[in-house]
This record gives sequence, structure tokens and C-alpha cells, in this order.
Amino acid sequence: MSRRVLYLSLLSLSLTACSSGNNKQALGDFDYENKQESVSLITPQGLDKPQQHDDFFVSEKINMEGPVGKSVDIRAPSLVMPVASSSRVVAESDIAIVWFDKVLEKEDLLTFIERAIKDKLAEDNINYTPVAEDLETTLSKVFEGSTSLKETSIAREGIRTSILESDWFDHEVDGGWIFTDIESTTRLRYRYQLLGKPHGRSVSLRISLIDYLKTDEHGDSNIIDPIDKHRAEKSMLNSIISLVDYNYRLQQRENRLMRANQKLVTIGENPESEQAYIVEMGIDNLWDNMPIFFEKHGFAISDLNKSKRIYYVDFAKPETSIWDSIWGENLPVVNISDAKYQFVLTPIDDKEEKTSVTIYDANGQPLSQEILEHVFPVMEAGLSFRNVF
Repeated sequence: MSRRVLYLSLLSLSLTACSSGNNKQALGDFDYENKQESVSLITPQGLDKPQQHDDFFVSEKINMEGPVGKSVDIRAPSLVMPVASSSRVVAESDIAIVWFDKVLEKEDLLTFIERAIKDKLAEDNINYTPVAEDLETTLSKVFEGSTSLKETSIAREGIRTSILESDWFDHEVDGGWIFTDIESTTRLRYRYQLLGKPHGRSVSLRISLIDYLKTDEHGDSNIIDPIDKHRAEKSMLNSIISLVDYNYRLQQRENRLMRANQKLVTIGENPESEQAYIVEMGIDNLWDNMPIFFEKHGFAISDLNKSKRIYYVDFAKPETSIWDSIWGENLPVVNISDAKYQFVLTPIDDKEEKTSVTIYDANGQPLSQEILEHVFPVMEAGLSFRNVF
């Protein structure tokens, strides 16, 4: 048993050592830091100087004050990931900014994104403070360092802004493998700047790191490496973009469910006060889709009058067999007599968003309310084109 405990201890130590590596630093030795430049070749007097090629010549005019060896940060640069629908980055810009274009027509875009920011802060239990600024100050901060003049040339009149500043985000690094000990604490505060164009269909979001404090065994420091600053800003921006994308998908799912459960067909009266089905659809769209309804429910079109929006149809109740039941191909049947009918479509409101469908028999008489109610379950699903689109 003691040998097993020893093996487990050694394994834990090796895992701890592996996990404590510095991902900013290259692997290998750094002996080249101490290498001296070789002396130029001296040609003895009376001999010709050998031919030299400068293909791999390194100029002395280089940054001698830059990081060397272990201090070189080898991490790949962070990128803004515009994964949300109709989101885009600013070309040739290294600041943490993204533009959103309108996706949901019934949602105010700036408010929608602002709500995503507040949801993110609430999820992390972080408070925030609204900030008021004049427009020119906001514009200068949003586009600071941007080389894109296209975005900064937007008209000033009608621009909407919203600025939030968060409280501290705390990140702690634990050390030790037996007793947990906090090796360092990093505190970050962010600024979220929303700027909406006058037409309301485009909104930019820029995130800036405004405060930083790191506490470790060496004390406190409020100086952050520029690469770490960019990575922190873009990481926060990407988390907001992902949340906006999630909220888009959630809203679109709710819209689909609402449409699926919505009653698009009711029983009412046409403009002539005759009993008819009322369909929540424009007359042009309904006219174009009626042949799909007829085909699936046993109606054969014998003639039509497009100007008066009349379909002349022959109805024969579809024959079903046991095989249709087995394979699930039997469709609901409209329980009316086999005969000739007329389907007359009429718009019933000024916006042309509702259409009456009046069914006349061979004698030109509209079907009674009793018959309409009797076949309503089949007609409602059919004229809603449910399970078709």
C-alpha cells in the first residue's frame, strides 16, 4: 500500500510540474542570447577577398531593446470572432470592436445587444454603471486606433449611444497540490460602448479594458502587457458576440413555435356577410398556395378565374387503404359530399393581411356554418399549410 501511495505522489508531482509551464514562452534553450557576433573575415594582404552573398544578411539596424529569449511572447494574436448573424469586424483594425446589422425586424438592435451585455454581467454576478458622454468623446473612444475611415465618417445626427462600465472581474490562480493556495489574483474592469447609426440597422460594440490590478508574491501591479490587454478585450467581446448569437437563435425558435401554434384560420364572414373561413394570409400568397391544399385533400381544379380569385374544383373523397395507415401516408379527409365546388378568395382588410375563403356548392350557395365547423379541424390545418412549409 505504501508503494502505491508513493507512486501516486510522484505522479501528482509530475502532473503539477507539467501544468505549471509558461504558455507564453518558447520551448528549448536560449543559449543564443549569450552568443557573440562572429568577427568579419580578414583577408591577408596580397590575396583576393572571397565572394560574399548577402541573401541572409541581418542588418544591425534592428530593435535592440525588444524582448529576447525567454521574454519573447510567442502566443498567437487574438481575433474577434463575428459568429453572430450579420456581424462583421472593422478591416485593418486591432481594437476589440464589432458591427452588428439588424436581423430581427421587431427588435431594436441596440437594445437587444445591450440586453446581452447585461445578461453576461448578471450571469457573472458583476454590477455595472451607466456612463453619460458627449457624442464626439464617444466617437473618438470607439474608433481610437482604427485605420478605417469608412466607419468614422457616419453622420452625427441621430446617432444613439449606450455606455456601461463593469465592476471588477476577479480571476484567481491556485497553487499547490496538497493544500490549495492562491498564487495570484487578477482584477479587470471593462467598458462597453454601443453606437447605433441613425437608421437603427447597424450598431457597433467596442470593449475596452479600463482598469487592471494583479496581486502576487511580488506585490501589486497595475501595468499590463499590451498583448494581454488585447487578449482580454477580445475575449470579452467574443463572449458577448456568442451570447448575441445565442439570443438570436432563442428568439428565432420562439418565433417558429409561435407561428406553429398560431391559429391562422377561423370561421367568420366574408364582405358579403356569408359564412366563410378567415385566413391570416395575404390574398396573393394564399391564391398561389391553394393548389397545394387541393392536391393533398382530394380536390381537382377544373377551371379558375384569377381576376375574380375563383377556383372551380371537383371533389372526390380520397380512398384510403390499410397500407396508407401502416406507412403513415393517410391524410385527413374533408368530410363533404363528392360534388363540384367553388372556392372564392376575397381580401377583407385594407392591409390585405387577411383573406376570406368562401366555399360555394354546385347551386351557388355558400356552405353553412354547421358544415364549416364540422370540417374545420381538417380545413384549419390545410389552409394553414401546416406540415407543408
